[in-house]
Formats: sequence, C-alpha cells, structure tokens
Amino acid sequence: MARSSRIILTTIGSLGDLHPLIAIGLNLRERGHSVAFATTELYREKIEALGFEFRALRPNAPPVDKGLTTYVLDLKRGPERLLREVLFPCLRDTYDDLYAVVCDADFMLAGEIVYAAPLVADKAGLNWATFVTSPMSFFSPYDPPVLAPHPSLAKLRRFGPSINRAVIGLAKLMTRSWGNPVYKLRRELGLPPAAHPVFEGKYSPYLTVAGFSPLFAGPQPDWPANTLITGFTFYDGKAEGALLAPKLQDFLAARESPIVFTLGSAAVYTPGRFLEESAKAAALLNRRAVLLVGDNSPPLDLPEHVVASGYAPFSDIFPHASIIVHSGGIGTVAQALRAGRATLVTPYAFDQPDNAARLERLGTSRTIGRNSYTAERVAEQLERLFSKPRYHACAAEVARRLQAEDGARAACDAIERNL
Repeated sequence: MARSSRIILTTIGSLGDLHPLIAIGLNLRERGHSVAFATTELYREKIEALGFEFRALRPNAPPVDKGLTTYVLDLKRGPERLLREVLFPCLRDTYDDLYAVVCDADFMLAGEIVYAAPLVADKAGLNWATFVTSPMSFFSPYDPPVLAPHPSLAKLRRFGPSINRAVIGLAKLMTRSWGNPVYKLRRELGLPPAAHPVFEGKYSPYLTVAGFSPLFAGPQPDWPANTLITGFTFYDGKAEGALLAPKLQDFLAARESPIVFTLGSAAVYTPGRFLEESAKAAALLNRRAVLLVGDNSPPLDLPEHVVASGYAPFSDIFPHASIIVHSGGIGTVAQALRAGRATLVTPYAFDQPDNAARLERLGTSRTIGRNSYTAERVAEQLERLFSKPRYHACAAEVARRLQAEDGARAACDAIERNL
C-alpha cells in the first residue's frame, strides 16, 4: 500500500461529473488517504455528509439553475456557451480557489473541464492526473466522435482517420480563440505556452484516467500515452442513504417490468416535453412505466399504470426496468449497461449524441432525436426494441462482461502508483 497522502479531487458540472469522483474518493479513503473535494458550492452538503473535506470552486454555476442549464444544453451552441460565457470568464477565480486547496496536497485528480487545473499543477509543481468520463473527450480521428453541433459529420467515420483528422483539425482551428483566457493567464503566471486547452492542453503529463469501460471505447494511437482505461466508476447516492420511495418500491414489485424514463442529473432541469410525451407513449403501448421527474411536477392525469417519482438510485431501479429511456449522460449510460437493459436514447447536448452512437454500435440501444421526441415516435421506437430480442441479448452480455471490471479500484491503483 502507498503511504497515506493528501489527495484533491476536483470537478465542475452535474452529478454525472461528480459521482464518478465520489466513487474514487471513497476507495482512496478506505486505503487510508486524506481526500478533499473542490467543486461547486451546490455540493457542499452532499460531500460533507460523506465525511469528506469540501472546498468551494468557482464559477458557482449549478445545474439546478434551470435558465443556465437550458442555455448551455443547446444542441448547436451549448459547448461554446459553457466555455466562453461560463467557465473561461471565471478562469482566474477558479485558479485562485484551486491553488489555495492544493498548497499542502500530494496529488490532484481533475475533471477535464477544470481548465485551471493544468495551470495550478504547473505553478505549484504538483503531481496530478486528468479524469475523463467519456471517450468523446479524446477527439480521435481513429474513433471520431459525434459532435452535437454537427452530427451529420458522423457520416465521415467510414472514410477513416485521414478525412476525420482534417475535420477535427478544422474544429481545433475554429475554436483556437476560445482558449485566449487560458493563454493570457498562463502568461501572467509566468508559465510557458501550452496546447489548445479544449483538446491536447487539458491532459496531465503523468496520468490520464479514462473512467469508462473498454467495451464502450478502446484505446487509440493518438490518445495521451499515459492513458489508462479503468472501467466505469459507480456511485449513485446510496452511501448517503438514498432509498426508493415506498410507493415506487410497491410499483416495481408488482406485475411486469416497467419502462423507466429519466433525463439523468442535468437535462432533467430542462425537460421540455419529455415527461408528457413519455407518459403518452407508455399509454399508447399500454405498458407500465416510471417517470423520474426530479423536482419537476409530474404530468397531469397520469395513466394508472404510470407512476412518477423524484430521485431514485439508478442501481436500485434500473434492474427492474424492461427498457430504459434516457438522454445519454455517461453516468446513466454506465448504470444502464451494468443493469443489462436495452435503451432508447434522446441526446440533449455535449457527449450525449456520441454516447448514443456508441450504444447503438454495441447493439444495446436505439436513438431518437431530441426534436423528434413525440409520443408516437417514442412508442414506435420502443415497440421495435420490445420486438427485437437481439437488443436485450446484447445488453445482458455487456452486463455480464462489466462484472469483471472495477473502475474505482483501477483508478486508485493508478493514482497510488503516481504518488
């Protein structure tokens, strides 16, 4: 075992970004390390309830701000809005907050959109690792991602790395100016120039933890040489005492398995017509269903065979599902794969269209566009899933193979090797 060390885990975003790090933090603490979290103020109570030290990290842009979430989950301009209007204008604040946390740290594990992390590590001379939750983040022409603003470019995948390298190169050129606040702050701090912060410049020279399953994406020749694919790191709030509501428990225990509809931990704050159309689709199919509505009001006049509930640990509810309908966030993807259930994905933004495409290639899922999400079309897609046993067989096989993975343990082993 490595000596006891002080380790900082830092991220910005939704629970889909935080929960994988909590899984790692719990494992590190079991190994005797001192763990502190630097993240959005919204999560203070959650982190401190788990017994971890908490440090607030700006910008304070919580996903529960429905106006902000709607603004940055725009399919076309969401990534640009998040970076240029939310994260980069507050880069100096993020840097100051994080630098104050790492002054007595031995190691830092930083989510990829904590763009101040490379600067803090360079200035403090700190050993650190980048944490990546989804394969899209690598922007590899050998495994080209589906880009939410330009999904039609995914058709170029079949032409191989040469064509896709040109496409990704153009994307880098067009977004080069986005990183001006990063380049400027590096100069002010006396640090040498660095690569494009959204692409190559976000990676640690020591370790990149790819927190997803190798079944979901395999290593590519142009990934950082120090990348380790660990497998998914699972956490969904059960350690905080999160339980299924009694009404939901009773519903799950009765009769046939229901369809489960959920928008994860971010898109749920901007659901649009998702909940209403989902309830109507269940009615058209005459199928039992669960709507996970978050803090939204459930649709009026729900059919008797449809029940609405707030938050529920996915590891408790997904194994009871017949099919899971979701927005394609990586945390929900991981839990659905582990449960061995076929899925229907309606991507909202960021990595979700790419995650949906990877699920389709795995043979476990179908996709319906966010703007095409109507009861009739959802019912049609669900009927196809119900009528094709191959989707369910593939999902069961993927779940069986995932049982051999322990992403949190593998990530912690790698961190200890770097201490």
